[in-house]
Order: sequence, then C-alpha cells, then structure tokens
Amino acid sequence: MREPKVSVGILFESQIDFILQGRYFCKEKKLNGAQSVKFSNGKILWNGSSYEELLFEPTDSANDSFELLNVTIGINFHWERKENQRFRGALKFIIEDNKLTAVNVISVEDYLTSVISSEMSATASAELLKAHAVISRSWLLAQVQKNKEIADSKVTYSAHSESAEESIKWYDREDHVNFDVCADDHCQRYQGITRASNKNVELAVKATAGQVLMSETKICDARFSKCCGGAVEEFQYCWEDIKHPYLIKLRDDKSKEALPDLRKESEADKWIRTSPDAFCNTTDKKILSQVLNNYDQETTNFYRWEVSYTQKALSELILKRSGIDYGDILDLIPVERGTSGRLVKLKIIGSKRSLIIGKELEIRRTLSSSHLYSSAFVIEKEDIENNVPGKFHLIGAGWGHGVGLCQIGAAVMGEQGFTYDRILLHYYVGAEINKLY
Repeated sequence: MREPKVSVGILFESQIDFILQGRYFCKEKKLNGAQSVKFSNGKILWNGSSYEELLFEPTDSANDSFELLNVTIGINFHWERKENQRFRGALKFIIEDNKLTAVNVISVEDYLTSVISSEMSATASAELLKAHAVISRSWLLAQVQKNKEIADSKVTYSAHSESAEESIKWYDREDHVNFDVCADDHCQRYQGITRASNKNVELAVKATAGQVLMSETKICDARFSKCCGGAVEEFQYCWEDIKHPYLIKLRDDKSKEALPDLRKESEADKWIRTSPDAFCNTTDKKILSQVLNNYDQETTNFYRWEVSYTQKALSELILKRSGIDYGDILDLIPVERGTSGRLVKLKIIGSKRSLIIGKELEIRRTLSSSHLYSSAFVIEKEDIENNVPGKFHLIGAGWGHGVGLCQIGAAVMGEQGFTYDRILLHYYVGAEINKLY
C-alpha cells in the first residue's frame, strides 16, 4: 500500500480570504499572494468568474504553503476563538449548505505531524508521541474505510433515534460526506504548520511510519480523549451500538484491582465522589503541559470537577441549547450509565414536559453553554420549594468521552518508562501493531 492522501475540512464561511505563500496552480494559472473567494448564487465566485469547485495545487509541496484567515478553533468549546492558520498541500474549495468549505488535501504522514503537534505539546516524551502517531493514523484510516463502507452499502446511516419519550443522538465523523475529517476536536485537532513541530514529533511520526493498530483484520477505530477519570469507557455507550473487542471496560492504572460496575448508580456515585488512583490522576504541571496546549491549560480540575446552576440559569440554558421548553427543571435522573460511569441516558423532568436524552455528548452539550467536561456526573438538588429545586450541583469525573487512549494517562505512562507499544496495548486490549505502508 502506498501512503494515501487525506482531505481535511478547515473552514466553513460565506467568504474566505487566504494567502498563497509560494507558487500555486489553479485553472491553468500560476498564482501567489492574497486571494478571496465568495459564495454567490450557488457558486464559488473568484476573480469575477463562478465555479462549482476550485483546486489550488502547489508547485513545490515541500516548501509552498497557504494561509487561511480567521479560522475558528475550539468550535462550541469554552475557549473558542479565531486565528490565522498555515497549511502545506493543496487547497480545495467546495460548496456545502450555502457556504464555502475550505479543504486541505495532504499526505497522511504530513497530516499526522500537525495533528500530534496540535493535540499535545511537542515536548511530550518520545514514547507518548509515537503512541499518538499510531492511534491518530489508525483512527484516520479507519474513518476513511468506514465512510467508504457506508457509501458502498447504499444504506442511509442515522445517528439519531427519537420517540415521544426519548431523543438519542451521537456525533461522529460521518457528519462529513465531502471530505474525510474536519480540523477541529470533533475529529482530530489539526492546525497545519501554524504551530511549528519540533524534531521530536517528526521523529515519532517517522519511527512509526505506516504503523496502525489492527484487530480481526481491520484497522482499529482508535478513539482517544483528554482524561478518562480513572475508568475507560466502551465504544457503544458513546456512539452506535457496536462493541469493539479492543475498546473495553478498563481501569486506568497498573494494579490488578477490578473496576467496579459503574453502570450501577450506587457504584458510580461512590466512584465519582472519590479520587481513585489512576495514571491520569495527576496535577504534575510538567506532565500536563505535554498534553495540554496553552488554551487547554485554561481548564483546571478535570480529574474531578464540580459545577452549579441556579434554577433560572439551568432552565434557560437547556431551552437555549435544546430548543425545548421544559419549564422549571424539577429533576435530572440518570437512566443509563456506561462502564466508566458516564451517563448514556439522562431524563430531564420539567414542569411542562419530560424527555430522556442521550448519548454522552448530547448530554454534555445540553447542560453547558459549551460542553460539560464529561457525562460522568452525579446530581445534587438544593433549596427545594414546592418541589422546584432552586439549585442543581453536578459533581463529575474526567474530560471527554473516555473511550480508548487517555492522553493524560498515556503521558504519565511515558514518564514512568512505558514504551509506546505497551501504552497502546494497555488502552487497546488485544490489538496488534502492524505496518500498512
């Protein structure tokens, strides 16, 4: 197999301004410098002419680059912001939902160098960087293959089921049909060459070139999150009801002690209210800085965290985020938990209506102006008058969905001398590391 290319959706706007830094070809013209494209009458308007699609290809792929202006990063997260970003490879413009989409077409290994630099600090240990190169490559190629299988099957894929009693949604990369992955946390954080990688990242990618995790002849869907909170979640509790043999219930430490059954409410309550030993249970700033970039370090207290809402704040928030008027929020009742204690289904009881919502990301989106750190939380009600709580207090564990590799846990393992293959096989149980190209 030859090294494939990947198409990455970067920016989605009615007008996109960019700068070609080097010599690019488009429509048989040699170009450089400042450019602008607009969505106009269902077409891409550029230099006075309209097009269905545009492709700007570099003459020197190793040195030419382009800069996109005002790219939104951290979409819908608490640290969302805009910045200018630079990329190697080709720049493609397509039309989606009455807007323009800027797509970067780039080789997988160059993409990975940026992803690892974007997802974590380039000062991370060599073993952590190599582990992340393998999982990022695996996840990417697994998604490309999955998308092809969905397209070939001709079956309509749905990530939403709804009835009068419940609304269950999950969010995955099949939201993207015209490119392979997006550049934000929805897929893998990718920021091109905006933040220069150092030799450590390049060496980690080169040392593992073409290596992927495999299970039962298929590339592993190698999910990862910031902090599992001490317990790794199973795939089916966050996305479609498929049980992957390598993404299983797991305690994130080196002890042989079994993980409690955190699907039981009493066990989940006890687990979340305590702070069990785990690889990811650390406050070591040196280790955290390996995983958390500057804006991520604005987030503190994520192994165990707390948040409070007044009745007014919570009812207004849920209305704004869901579009559903529940009236006063009378209760939040856990209906189903996964093996890490993360809520899969939550019943919102209001004075006007009640509804069960899920899965984990929909719960996190509904109960926060950005996203709750995780759906592993327990609920306390306070100041109850006439059956209406005046305040809700959430006590939670972890940061992210918790499936697959725990980035902070893996960083600790790297510091403790674990090699990248041992880190990988700790989180992806029973998988193998194979070289595709």
